[in-house]
Amino acid sequence: MNEALLRSLTPSVLGILVRRGADFAAAEDAVQDALVEAVRVWPADPSPSSSSRGHPMRDPKGWLVTVAWRKFLDATRADAARRRREDLVDEEPAPGPAPAVDDTLQLYFLCAHPSLTPSSAVALTLRAVGGLTTRQIAQAYLVPEATMAQRISRAKRTVSGVRFDQPGDVATVLRVLYLVFNEGYSGDVDLAAEAIRLTRQLAAQVDHPEVAGLLALMLLHHARRAARTAPDGSLVPLAEQDRGRWDTESIAEGVEILQAALARDRLGEFQAQAAIAALHADAPTAEETDWVQIVEWYDELARLTDSPVVRLNRAVAVGEADGPRAGLAALVALDDSLPRHTAVAAYLHERDGDLATAARLYAEAAQKAPNLAERDHLTRQAARLNARRRR
Repeated sequence: MNEALLRSLTPSVLGILVRRGADFAAAEDAVQDALVEAVRVWPADPSPSSSSRGHPMRDPKGWLVTVAWRKFLDATRADAARRRREDLVDEEPAPGPAPAVDDTLQLYFLCAHPSLTPSSAVALTLRAVGGLTTRQIAQAYLVPEATMAQRISRAKRTVSGVRFDQPGDVATVLRVLYLVFNEGYSGDVDLAAEAIRLTRQLAAQVDHPEVAGLLALMLLHHARRAARTAPDGSLVPLAEQDRGRWDTESIAEGVEILQAALARDRLGEFQAQAAIAALHADAPTAEETDWVQIVEWYDELARLTDSPVVRLNRAVAVGEADGPRAGLAALVALDDSLPRHTAVAAYLHERDGDLATAARLYAEAAQKAPNLAERDHLTRQAARLNARRRR
């Protein structure tokens, strides 16, 4: 059974059900039931024989649409009046090939419904369409998982029974695509390429500098992906990456898109982030990175977003531009419960020559790491410093 195929088909199947009249919450439940059924009955071999008429893999999308629609009807029959129930039975589509239309981007806009706050719309879309778990969304928003679960539940209740014929705004869709890309880029969920594809579609439809800024940012980050891990799967920090493995075509495209967006003089946070990524990409070596300009862009980004994560990253840049003690001074003003705050403190203390404190902080940061690869990397950093101190 091909889990990647199921994940890729889910948004389109959900969109078809919504367009056929199912409210969003009921449609999502029906699609989830259909996925469970697919896991149960789909064969392990994805290549049906020529004699296997009706084999699910001959038209997996059509199969999922048919099963999901039937699940929706079954649930509706349990609650609806007899006449409405019979009308829905008459409307049941006949099994057969589903139209080969990519509805994913349209579904992103529909989920960004005007009846929802932007944060609720983003959370609902990430969960229902982006395929992220509640835990991953909570981490992105820096809130407890239980809080995010309640937010998603409230969003579902808000749109229950609402007809999805009023698309949301571009800013909300951009935020969703950005967070989907970040989860894919981290390696937890392989969604980075899909986020780039959808952002390209959006850029072709909408003339907006922040759409271009987000596409440039994605391309510049994705260009480094091959160099981010070693053959054994361990993380390779930016300063240690083999820059010969960076995708120069993606970098050139990202820089060109960014320059055109900046020329319009309508600066937004995605353009500012892309400018920082471009400065990293432009440096032939880590030592030649223009950290002074990067600090200036972080100042712009902090002004635009007032984000504590931005200020944390700025502290690293200040430590590179003005020395580790300046970076540590910038770090003092930030909440030490911020994700990766301890890891940043460890790095700056190591740069300042305080190996004992740095080793202790690396070990603490490893215990707080959000994924196995990052935990292993921080553990190795602590072990490296402890070995140096024993010499």
